[in-house]
Amino acid sequence: MTTSLTLETLTREGELYEKLPDGKLRCFACGHRCIILPDKQGVCRVRFNKNGTLRVPWGYVGALQLDPVEKKPFFHALPGSRALSFGMLGCDFHCSYCQNWVTSQALRDPRSTTDAREITPEMFVDRAIENGADIVTSTYNEPLITSEWAVAIFKEARRKGLVTSYVSNGNGTPEVLQYIRPWVDLYKVDLKSFQDSHYRQLGGVLAHVLDTIRRLDEMKFWLEIVTLVIPGFNDSPEELRDMAKFLVSISPDIPWHVTAFHKDYKMTDPDNTDARKLIQAAEIGLKAGLHYVYAGNLPGRVGDFENTYCPSCRTLLVERYGFQILANNLKSGSCPKCQKAIPGFWTRPAHKR
Repeated sequence: MTTSLTLETLTREGELYEKLPDGKLRCFACGHRCIILPDKQGVCRVRFNKNGTLRVPWGYVGALQLDPVEKKPFFHALPGSRALSFGMLGCDFHCSYCQNWVTSQALRDPRSTTDAREITPEMFVDRAIENGADIVTSTYNEPLITSEWAVAIFKEARRKGLVTSYVSNGNGTPEVLQYIRPWVDLYKVDLKSFQDSHYRQLGGVLAHVLDTIRRLDEMKFWLEIVTLVIPGFNDSPEELRDMAKFLVSISPDIPWHVTAFHKDYKMTDPDNTDARKLIQAAEIGLKAGLHYVYAGNLPGRVGDFENTYCPSCRTLLVERYGFQILANNLKSGSCPKCQKAIPGFWTRPAHKR
């Protein structure tokens, strides 16, 4: 049985949609807000109209892995914790450099041979607890387009005292953010560019992502932003400065991670990002007024930009090497020297086991 036929059986009726005349429907899961005709799919290829009802992914994972939370990356959320991460299949973007293309592009690229493995929310959460995870994460494909399934898992995770998180492209809608807000604690957005023309190459619209970032902050998700710095695509000082200034306009306390591109999937022409370029990007973020800027995924090569410092007195708060925590000097979420409260999600929940 082909992947697409298998996925048609692993579905249930969605909640993020409205019915329209003539059997059409409008989906609210992502910023495309697809109007889907009978027997057709949305842009994501996994939400589809069957007899005037929206069918959505349910009851499976396409990827499952235990990661340090720093790998997501979240640097201001339970440092040193582990996150059991799951992905489904499909995406509303088609980024040519996607490092998770075997799941996100499974229905577009015949080279992907990823299988859907059936699982229940209870089975997943039991596995998280057995592996010592404090966090569960929807990632590896775009979590917004599988939000009904994520919420089912997160409800069970919350009952067991786990923290919940999304790793997302940020192409949201007010409806989907309202739907997930009671069940999602942490939210990471990939801010891929600050040029709409670049976003349209990837299958998105810049304004939708910027609106989502604003709403996430207003709705009090714990929010961190990542920009993969790609030579010749989004690495000009002007564009990086525009991204940083936008984040400062929302809150200077939003952590911004600038991370290194490496040749992957269909984007093999640009050079890999070197440490010097990442350090320059991080310095642009600090100069723009951000309090917490990190240069990621080149361990030991980016100086102090792996660590968290107090923005008031420069005390070293969390020392890192890659995804490893070498020291955590925070005291109840505050600087031990000047007592400044450091924004973050620092409290580890008590598991209800």
